[in-house]
Amino acid sequence: MIDRILQAVEHRPWPMPRERWAYYQEWNRLIFLHFEVPFDVLRALVPDALELDAFEGKYYISVVPFSMEKIRPRYLPAVGFISNFDEINVRTYVKKEGKAGVYFLNIEGGKTLSVFVSKKLSGLPYEKATMKRKEEMYTSSNAKKKFQLEANYTIGEKVQQKTPLQIWLTERYCLYVYVNNNLYRYQIHHEEWELKTITFEQLKVDYQLAGIHLTEKNVIAPNYADGIRVVAWSKEKVRSEEW
Repeated sequence: MIDRILQAVEHRPWPMPRERWAYYQEWNRLIFLHFEVPFDVLRALVPDALELDAFEGKYYISVVPFSMEKIRPRYLPAVGFISNFDEINVRTYVKKEGKAGVYFLNIEGGKTLSVFVSKKLSGLPYEKATMKRKEEMYTSSNAKKKFQLEANYTIGEKVQQKTPLQIWLTERYCLYVYVNNNLYRYQIHHEEWELKTITFEQLKVDYQLAGIHLTEKNVIAPNYADGIRVVAWSKEKVRSEEW
């Protein structure tokens, strides 16, 4: 299975790292909610070391609810009560050294222990939220930040011809994290995304980040994905003298 993932490279924008991958994980039952946002306000939320990435001159934040499953280090098995949990990441799109990736403005997880371990090991901005997921239903409430998401939805057909924007928003093969005044990159690899259409019987989104308020009224280009299997490499430091 992992060999098949590693052999599918035609869609990648740059070659995979030569080092051995360090982590395996599955991102399952994803909902992609995208929002166009102003450059000036977004710029204040992202470290100056990163360049904001744009599609046809427009900038985006995405809210992505999904289920993280089977996450594990390369040589260890997954441990279900830690490895499987619901997650919502709030991400924007950035570039560094020609590598376009994502930067997480916020990450919420539904299990306290999973959040603690994930934050400790990765340095990513994980925090606990109260989440509930059933078939075609996802709810999340973050009392501390007053973030809220409620979605009742119907999954549609496979997208046969993805738009350039859909590809730009999903085909990202690294993420950046800024910790203790240092910028790091995690490179990842997976097969190309298969997207489906999604319609909402009910949708409520309430995420306020500095001067940006994300609500259901300004969602654009929503999609669903059954899931994808991912390998990731250990973090690499982006040298400060290159900034």
